[in-house]
Amino acid sequence: MRPVVKLEDIQKTYSNGEIEVRAVRGVTLDIYPGEFVALMGASGSGKSTLMNTLGCLDRPSGGNYYLDGVNVSELGRNERADIRNQKLGFVFQGFNLLSRTTALENVELPMLYGYERVSGAEMRSRAMDALEIVGLAKRFDHYPSQLSGGQQQRVAIARALVNRPQVLLADEPTGNLDTKTSVEVMGVFQKLNDQGITILMVTHELDIAHYCKRNLILRDGRLVSDILVQNRLSAAEEMRKLTQAEAEAKLHDGDGAK
Repeated sequence: MRPVVKLEDIQKTYSNGEIEVRAVRGVTLDIYPGEFVALMGASGSGKSTLMNTLGCLDRPSGGNYYLDGVNVSELGRNERADIRNQKLGFVFQGFNLLSRTTALENVELPMLYGYERVSGAEMRSRAMDALEIVGLAKRFDHYPSQLSGGQQQRVAIARALVNRPQVLLADEPTGNLDTKTSVEVMGVFQKLNDQGITILMVTHELDIAHYCKRNLILRDGRLVSDILVQNRLSAAEEMRKLTQAEAEAKLHDGDGAK
C-alpha cells in the first residue's frame, strides 16, 4: 500500500536577519490510508511548522513531501493551493465559522472556491450529507451563536469533509472545549476514521492523543518517538462513563437536598 503522506528528510529553516532558526530538522515518516495519528510536542518543538508543511501552507527548505503520490515540495504557491483544496480538509482550534451564515452555508463554503465546479443543488446535498455524518443535519439552519462549542466544532469538521479530502488535518481541535465536549468531538473523529478517513491531529493533551492509533512526538525539530497506541481509548465508552457519573452526581445531589 502506498502512503498517503510521505516525508523524506524534511527540513525547515527560517531566517531572521543574521539568525537562522532550524524549526524542522530531517523528519522522515510515512502515513498510510486509514491511520489516525496524533502529532505532539512542547512549544517550539516544530509541530506547528510541520503541520503547515503537511497542509501545503508552506514549502520545506529541504527534503521531499509526497501527498497522495505528488511531490508537493516542487509545486508553486498556486499549485499548492489547488492540491490543498482537492486533497486536504482542515479543522482548527477556533472553529473559524462565519457568524452570519448558517451551519449549512458554512459547510458549503469550500465548494464555492473548489477546483471542482458544483451546482447549487449538489452543494446543498453534499453539505447536508456532511452535517448528517457529524450528527447535525437537524440544525442545518442554525447560526454559530445558536450552537454549543462542540456543535460548532462538528460543523467545522463537516466543512472539512465536504470536498472529500484524502487527509483530514486537525490543529488542537479540542483546545477550546471542556472534557465531555472533547470526548464527543473525538467520538466524531473515531467514527470518521472507522469509515476509512485518514486523520492527522496536532494536540498537546496526552489523554486526547490516546484516542488516536499512533502518536508522533517532536522535540527540537526532530521526530523522537513514533509509537502505536496501546489500550486506545474509545470515545463511546468514555462518554458512557461520563454520562453515568453525571447521573450519579445528580442522584447524590437530590438525596442531599432531601
